[in-house]
Amino acid sequence: VDVVILPPAVMLWEIANALRGCSIEVGAQNAGWEDQGPFTGEISPKMLAGWCHYLLIGHSERRQLFNETDEELNRKLQAGLRHRLKVILAVGETVEEYEAGRTAEVITRQLNAALYGVELRQATDLSIAYEPVWAIGSGKAATPAYANGTMGLIRGLLESPFGALASEIRILYGGSVTPANARSLLEQPEIDGGLVGGASLKPGDFTRIVQATAEVLQSPRV
Repeated sequence: VDVVILPPAVMLWEIANALRGCSIEVGAQNAGWEDQGPFTGEISPKMLAGWCHYLLIGHSERRQLFNETDEELNRKLQAGLRHRLKVILAVGETVEEYEAGRTAEVITRQLNAALYGVELRQATDLSIAYEPVWAIGSGKAATPAYANGTMGLIRGLLESPFGALASEIRILYGGSVTPANARSLLEQPEIDGGLVGGASLKPGDFTRIVQATAEVLQSPRV
């Protein structure tokens, strides 16, 4: 099982040092897109490359609270990949979009815009996290069948730019993942892992989710 911790930026260096030599990887929750220049307060992927190996972009909170656009996320993704960070791109629909039946439309738009210009050779440094916004922090996760179907859609969309390499891109589920539902979600054929939110703040819960992941990986999928 690959475990990646995404701490706040002010803790990144200290945690990375503490985990040096450990199998647990560290990543950043966000980054800018320029390598250098007058961008007060930003942390560039070029800086992060010396601290960690992973970068999360596109989390729903960044999209909603900071008005990050698909075009901006494309620039962040390109910058992260350029500096050989393993980028986790989060996509997902709001409750209004979900209730209007626009899930496929929204995810297609988000993926096509964010992945524009990404080269085939960079595909293996990319992961996609599907996080239905209506499930985050609500305690109401998407059903395993719904999550699997939506992530199958994502897999299909990845085949257009990346062909056979689409099968090697990890697709993660994020949205109220708990020890109680982790196994049923991870047993789905299109779900390769989890983007764990609130449960990651509780060491016992997070450990049980990792254990459930290991058990699923050791068992044949249906």
